[in-house]
Amino acid sequence: MAFASLAPAAVPAAPPQQPLRIVPFDAPLGAEVLGLDLARPLDPASFARLHRAHLEHHVLVFRDQRITPAQQVDFSRRFGPLQIHVLRKFQLPGTPEVLVVSNIKENGEPIGLGDAGHYWHSDLSYKDKPSLGSLLHAQELPGEGGDTLFANQHLAWERLPLALRKAVEGRRAEHSYLAKYEELRKRNPWRPALSAEQIAEVVPVEHPIVRTHPETGRRALFVSEHFTTRIVGLPQDESDALLAELFALSTLPSLVYRHRWEPHDMVFWDNRSVMHLAAGTPDHQRRKLYRTTIEGDVPF
Repeated sequence: MAFASLAPAAVPAAPPQQPLRIVPFDAPLGAEVLGLDLARPLDPASFARLHRAHLEHHVLVFRDQRITPAQQVDFSRRFGPLQIHVLRKFQLPGTPEVLVVSNIKENGEPIGLGDAGHYWHSDLSYKDKPSLGSLLHAQELPGEGGDTLFANQHLAWERLPLALRKAVEGRRAEHSYLAKYEELRKRNPWRPALSAEQIAEVVPVEHPIVRTHPETGRRALFVSEHFTTRIVGLPQDESDALLAELFALSTLPSLVYRHRWEPHDMVFWDNRSVMHLAAGTPDHQRRKLYRTTIEGDVPF
């Protein structure tokens, strides 16, 4: 008597990963990474190539990444320790390293930080050790709007008029998380008031106006309309005028790459090299992304 085999059916092998390719954008910065599935383990050679591409292009775009928040955290940690945002209300439940960036409300309450990126900025420049880089993974995208703009701050410094370069060379500026916080709260009442403990986490810091990238040695402007409050050692009116000039010249269209999001995009940018801005999403359109942030070094 013949018996049917009890051996399990063969599981189809996963399709082989395509060769890793880096394709620069026709823009002042940015490149697309092809042939990489971040849900799979990344071998040392591929990681090294990715690291070099990040330093060269400053913004990397990974399309159609079907990864979990835990996988995003694991990939982010390969570049360094992660930073936890002061607004813990908007952490992803169970994964505190992930900040939810979203305009969605559930039961009348926001599930994420809905006005993140309202002003040009470099993430966490208000910390002693600002962010090395940030990774943003698309979860739900609007039918219109929602673009993110990135401005190359190496080029911004290199293209400054000579007189302006001399005016800021060697100077330092103050960065404060609270700089525009109350202004944002007036526009968005759901943005929470900060406790005394939270305010103690974000005391103002001073950084060089022109910082040196710790890995490439390239110099970049390091001020932003969101967090930079004053130039140390100057009267406030002179400081305001000089900063206004720097803000305008650091975000000229000739320095900018505009990212138009596609489903499951992961975007990884270098906060030591770029500033970014959220172009805005209509209120009736839902948008949700997950952000992880890698700790950097003390700017010099």
